[in-house]
Amino acid sequence: MNWKKTILAVSLSVPLLVPTAAGVVSAETGDQTPTVKTEAVDLRSDLSHLLSEHAFLAIEAMRNGAEGTADFEASVAALNANTEDLSGAIGSVYGEEAGQAFNEMWSNHIGYFVDYVNATAAEDEDAKQEALDELSEYRQDFSQFLEDATDERLEADSLAEGLQMHVNQLIGAFDSYVGGDYEQAYTHEREAISHMHMVAKGLSAAIADQFPDDFNNTKAVTPAGDLRASLDYLLSEHAGLAAITMQNGIDGSDDFEASVQALNMNTADLTDAITSVYGEEAGEQFNQMWSDHIGYFVDYVQATGAEDEVAKEEALEQLSQYRDDFSSFIETATGGEVPAEGLAEGLQMHADQLISAFDSYAMEDYDAAFTKIREAYAHMYGASEMLAGGIVMQSPEMFASEMPSDMPQTGMGGTSNDSMSWIWVSLISLTMLTGAIILIRQRKESQQ
Repeated sequence: MNWKKTILAVSLSVPLLVPTAAGVVSAETGDQTPTVKTEAVDLRSDLSHLLSEHAFLAIEAMRNGAEGTADFEASVAALNANTEDLSGAIGSVYGEEAGQAFNEMWSNHIGYFVDYVNATAAEDEDAKQEALDELSEYRQDFSQFLEDATDERLEADSLAEGLQMHVNQLIGAFDSYVGGDYEQAYTHEREAISHMHMVAKGLSAAIADQFPDDFNNTKAVTPAGDLRASLDYLLSEHAGLAAITMQNGIDGSDDFEASVQALNMNTADLTDAITSVYGEEAGEQFNQMWSDHIGYFVDYVQATGAEDEVAKEEALEQLSQYRDDFSSFIETATGGEVPAEGLAEGLQMHADQLISAFDSYAMEDYDAAFTKIREAYAHMYGASEMLAGGIVMQSPEMFASEMPSDMPQTGMGGTSNDSMSWIWVSLISLTMLTGAIILIRQRKESQQ
C-alpha cells in the first residue's frame, strides 16, 4: 500500500500553489523539527480536501436540483468525480474490495439526499421521511464499516452520531435555502464544510496509528499540523464561496447577498487567524488587501454583466497589482520564509482559476466551470501548506511541544467523551500562536 502516492495522483491532478522546490516546507527530520509536511499531516490535508469538497459540492448540487438550474447536471458530475476520488483513496489504504464497498455506500447516501430534494419538489412528506430513514440506515452501516476498517480505532456509536450531524447540516442548508432563509442556508453550509475537516482529523489520526510504517511513524495531529489544517479549511472555503458568489452575481440570484455575507465571514475568520500570529496592525493590513481582491472579482462580474471589456481589463489589472502587494506583505510578515516571487505565481493561478470558472459559467460551459472550481478548491491546499510552513519555520520553538492527542473516538466530528481534549489542543495551539507574535516583537525590539 502507498496511500500518499495514490491520493496525490488524485489531488495533484490540479496544480498546487508553487513547486515544492520553493523551500518553504521541509520533510520531518530525525531531530523532530516541527514541520507542516509529514506523511501523516499530508494524509490529513488530502482527506480534508476531498471530504470538505464533498460537503460543498453536495450542497450546491442540492440547491441546483431544487431550482432546476442549467448547471445541475454539471454539479452532479463534479460531486460524482469527488466520490470516485474518495473511493480511490480508501481503496489505496484498505484494498480494492473496501474501496468498492465505500463507493457503494457513499454513492447511496448521496442518492438519498437526491431523493429528499425530489420529494421536496413534489411536496411529498412521506417520500421526504423515507429518504431520511434511508440516511439513518446508511449512518449505521457506514459507521460499522469504518469501525471495522480501522480495527475499532474509531467507534461506530460515536461515528453514527457525527454522521447524523453531517446529515442535519446538509438537510438544514437545503431546507433553509428552499424556505428562502438564505443566511441560515449559508451558515449551515459553512458548518458542514468545517465539520468535514474534523472528519479528516479523526480518520487520518486513526489510519496513521493503524499503519505507522506507511506514514514514517508520524502523527496527523500536531501543533504544526493543526495550523496547516486551519488554513486548509479557511482558504479552500474562500475559493468555493468566491466561485459561487460570482455565479450568483451574474445570475442576480436571490441568495447573492447571503453568499457575499458568508464570504465576508470567511474573510473575518482568516483575518483573526493572521491577527493571532502577527498582531492587530498586520491583521488590519491583511483584511484590507484580502477584501480588496474580493472586490476586484466583483468588479469583473459586474463588468461582464455590462459587457464592458475595458472595465473587465481594469479589474484584472487590479488583481495583478494585488498579487504583488500581497506577496510582499506575506514575505515581510514571515521574515522571508514565504518568498514573494513564488507566492505571486500562486496568487496569479488563484485569480486565473476563479476567472476561468466564472467565464465558463457565463458562457454556459458548466462542465468546464465546475472543473475549474474543483481546481481552485484544491489549489488552496498548496497555499495553506506554504503559508503554514513559513509561520512554523519562522518560530519553530512555538510548535515543538507534544500535545495531548488521544485517539479520537469519532471520525465524524460528533460529540464524544474526548471532545474536550480536542478543544484543549486548539486552545493550547492558539496560546502558542499568540506567544509567537510576542516573541517576534521582542526579537525585533532587541535588534533596534
